Formats: sequence, C-alpha cells, structure tokens
Amino acid sequence: MTNVEQSQAQNSALERDCRTLSHHVLQQFQSFSQEAQDLSAIMNRIALAAKLISRRLSRAGIMEGALGVTGEENVQGESVKKMDVYANDVFISVFEQSGLVCRLASEEMEKPYYIPENCPIGRYTLLYDPVDGSSNIDTNLNVGSIFSICQQEGNDVDGNANDLLQTGRKQVAAGYILYGASTMLVYSTGNGVHSFTLDPSLGEFILAQENIQIPEYGAIYSLNEGNFWQWEEPLREYVRYVHRNEGYSARYGGALVGDFHRILLQGGVFLYPGTVKKPEGKLRLLYESAPLAFLTEQAGGRATTGTQEILDVIPDKIHMRTPLIIGSRENVKLVESFMPAQSQETAMAHSQT
Repeated sequence: MTNVEQSQAQNSALERDCRTLSHHVLQQFQSFSQEAQDLSAIMNRIALAAKLISRRLSRAGIMEGALGVTGEENVQGESVKKMDVYANDVFISVFEQSGLVCRLASEEMEKPYYIPENCPIGRYTLLYDPVDGSSNIDTNLNVGSIFSICQQEGNDVDGNANDLLQTGRKQVAAGYILYGASTMLVYSTGNGVHSFTLDPSLGEFILAQENIQIPEYGAIYSLNEGNFWQWEEPLREYVRYVHRNEGYSARYGGALVGDFHRILLQGGVFLYPGTVKKPEGKLRLLYESAPLAFLTEQAGGRATTGTQEILDVIPDKIHMRTPLIIGSRENVKLVESFMPAQSQETAMAHSQT
C-alpha cells in the first residue's frame, strides 16, 4: 500500500469513527434547534443505558445474582428475570436528573414512573421494554431493548399518562438495541432508519448503515410454530402454504428484537399472532409493536395486526397487547391474503399506495 493509500485509509477510518450517534441525530435535523438538541441528548442517555446493560450481559455468567428469576411477576403476570429488574433500573437511573424526560413507562412497571424535577423542562416520555426476550438470557442467546419517544401533551393531571393512549404515528422517535455478537443500536426520528455498532475501544456507537431499506420480499418467515394448533384456521393455512412451497426458510429465535433485526436487513415476515383463547396476542403495543412498526414503515415495510395497521391502533391502556405481522410489504400482503375479507381489503388499499 502506498503512502497516499495509507493516508486515505486512515482518513476514512477517522471519518467513520467520528460519525457517532449524537452527531448523527443532529445531522438528521440539519440544525441545532431545541428539539434536535433534546433528542440528541435523549439518544445519548439511551446509548449509555445500552452500554451498561451490554456490560452486565457480557459478564452475567460469572456474576453472582445476575441470572435467573426474582420469584416475582410483572404487571402482565410474567415471571421477572433479575436482568429485567437491573435493566429497568438502569433506564430510570440514566434519566433521573437529566432534565430530558418527565416520565418513563415500561413493561416492568404497572404505572408510569414520574421524575418531577425534570417535568418543568423535560416534556418527553420514554416508553421501553428493558430486556426483550429475557427468557434467552440464561442460555446466552441474543436479547434486546426496545424504546419509543413521545412528546408529552397536556398536563397529565391524573398521573395516568392518558395522553399516551394515541396512535403510534405520534411517536417522535423509536428504536431498539440488539445485544448479540456485537451491540447494535437502530433508530429513526422519522427520517429513515439508521444502525450503529458499539465500538468497545472507543465506548461509542459508530454509524454502521444509513437509510436501511427492508427488501420488498424475503424468503424468511419467523414465528413460533409450537403454537400452531392454538391459532385461527386462516393463519394455519398460511403456514401450510409456506410448507408446501419451495423457497421459504423458517427462522425463530424467541427474542423479538433479534428476529426483527434479521427481517429488517434480509426481508421476510415476523408473526406473533393472537390465539383462539387470547386473540389480543402477547406483544405490548406502546413499547414493542408500535416502535418496531415506526421503524418498519420508515424502512419501506409494513406492520399490521392482521386487520389494521399497527401505527393506526388506538390503545385503551398503557399495557395493551396486540397481534403483530411485520416485515416486507409483499410478505405481509401474502399473510393478509389468507385472512378474512376485511384484512384483504386492507392489503389491497396498501398495495395501491
């Protein structure tokens, strides 16, 4: 390699290392407006939470008291993992006295957590799933965190955050963190979807890919086929269809973030439908389905309940659940073609947009 080539390579590496998360958020707004500075600062705090959780996960197998369950149940009636509690506390700690958000709402808390000292200036709410797929932790498989940022509306005098009971299109930003072979953060402020990889040597999230576009079609379908006989017949018929036709590959890891990340990059569809006994499904709208739907639409894909676009669903409570069909437009359309007439009408309307 010549001296000129070495110099060019060094400059390229330096330019890459300088494209950090906070710098990128400001670039998205192309200004130093108050909103741009606020969201850049919020993303910085989310990145700090990600680093702390990533560090804990990487050492969990050799730390006493890091793995296993607490013996308690969360508001959804699910067993709480020790890592769930730790990660939830991390998000609270990094935002307390930050002046950035007035309240936090998560899977692990029955009601929103208020930070009164932030409320005079922090008019945002952070909704999050601190550790998605926590059942994977004890077997050292990938997990993630999901987040959504909304602007607080009104005075919220009753303390129940009823102003959050609005469609996902009101989100200011959304994203997720994937804890795997590397730690990645993917986000959108409504101007494309961008991914960052944590460089441990710098302690910074460095830009990996800008303006991610989900393929129009992909060969992957991702769902828990162990629930086959609990589903309605139309969905079972879809699964029979992909079994009968060549070219489809089943991939399911049991953690929403990991499964969705694969679909975002490679195309296909992820499904977590309701069952005959529980048609509302399992995933929570405000801090699981809606944030990922926000990213999906920004990347050119679709997310639906099977009868309605996820971002158009109006929640009736903070922890509302919803079925989820998310991914490439053509794959989602194919799933909907097996659904009742109402779903087919929805698919036809969106194929024309």
